[in-house]
Amino acid sequence: MRVAVYYAPPPADPLWVAACAWLGWDAERGAAVPQPLPGLAEITAAPRLYGFHATLKPPMRLATDYGSFMDDVARLAATMPAFVLPPLAVMDLSGFLAVRETAPCAPLQALADRCVTTLDPHRAPPDAAELARRRGGGLSTAQDAHLVQWGYPHVLDTWRFHMTLTRRLSAAEQAWVRPAAAGHLASALARRQACTALSVFTQPGPGAPFRVAERVALTG
Repeated sequence: MRVAVYYAPPPADPLWVAACAWLGWDAERGAAVPQPLPGLAEITAAPRLYGFHATLKPPMRLATDYGSFMDDVARLAATMPAFVLPPLAVMDLSGFLAVRETAPCAPLQALADRCVTTLDPHRAPPDAAELARRRGGGLSTAQDAHLVQWGYPHVLDTWRFHMTLTRRLSAAEQAWVRPAAAGHLASALARRQACTALSVFTQPGPGAPFRVAERVALTG
């Protein structure tokens, strides 16, 4: 099993509902969802596995046990206040589409940083194959240092908030997928989102889709 700590909209939020339909997977219910357009199944296959989310503490195998991990998630959530996110929009990020913030958000960065560092004692170290796979895409010096220390290259100063909607797209695919995604999510993205909880997702085994296990309210 792997666990991860994500930001995810509440299950009744229009953004969650619309994005789950776009991906074809509702990680809260653990159920497939009909997609709004033909041709999306292959384009959304990779993000569908993880569910609609933004990563705070990347997926990891536990070196401890789930109960003690959740105890520390609860303690962390009790020290961090809820906050309103900047407006969100569908954007291109290195060739794939994602929902991203339109302005920097210091509380969001602080929350992600705390999740990475505070929960790291529960992380089992990556094996040699995982390290090689992550390095295969090319990493900066800072990213490689994060991979060694934190088990993932895109954390702390190299972290970017994003809620992935597609795999990497060709220019021809971008031409129709981006406006389709923006249109599908437009009314949901018109509403300001708040970060009110840490969402713990679990993956029971390799290749299995992630599901929401618990949502822990931010009460600091």
